[in-house]
Amino acid sequence: MATKADKKTGSRGSGQAFPRTGRRGGGPKALAQALPAVTRRILGKRGFAEGSLVNDWSSVVGEEIARRCIPKQLSFKRSNERRDGTLTLRVESGFATELVYLEQQLLERINAHFGYRAVAKLRLLQGPVIDRKKRPRQAPRPLTRTEENTLSAKVSEVEDEDLRKALSDLGTAVFRRSQQ
Repeated sequence: MATKADKKTGSRGSGQAFPRTGRRGGGPKALAQALPAVTRRILGKRGFAEGSLVNDWSSVVGEEIARRCIPKQLSFKRSNERRDGTLTLRVESGFATELVYLEQQLLERINAHFGYRAVAKLRLLQGPVIDRKKRPRQAPRPLTRTEENTLSAKVSEVEDEDLRKALSDLGTAVFRRSQQ
């Protein structure tokens, strides 16, 4: 029979160890499995409790529509009932008229994604829709002579060449961001 000490250490008294049951966390998990728990609070404030509509937006409505509008908020008349809600979309200027004609088709696709009638109507807000894949990059501004001299003076005393280079790169990035 195992004593209290044996239970704590995980031995059976005969010197053999056995694995503990009920480990916290249960071992390694895939990031996709843990992500909903992390994003639930942030997306929940906008009505996207699971976040699946935001994550799967392009596959739900199609690539062309997804490039021209994005979901912003999902709201319901009663907080305890998640049916017949209003989905607010940010839509590119000029595309809103076309989207009005596609509303029924979009509602069918969105509700098919949820598996029930979660959304009853769309609310359109016209404005810029940033395609994260095609976001224009600004060329970094060059440092002034004063900034270069200040940075050189600060990192010159560092003996390790790799560390000095890394600190110089970091300092350059900081100077560039401070003047934007």
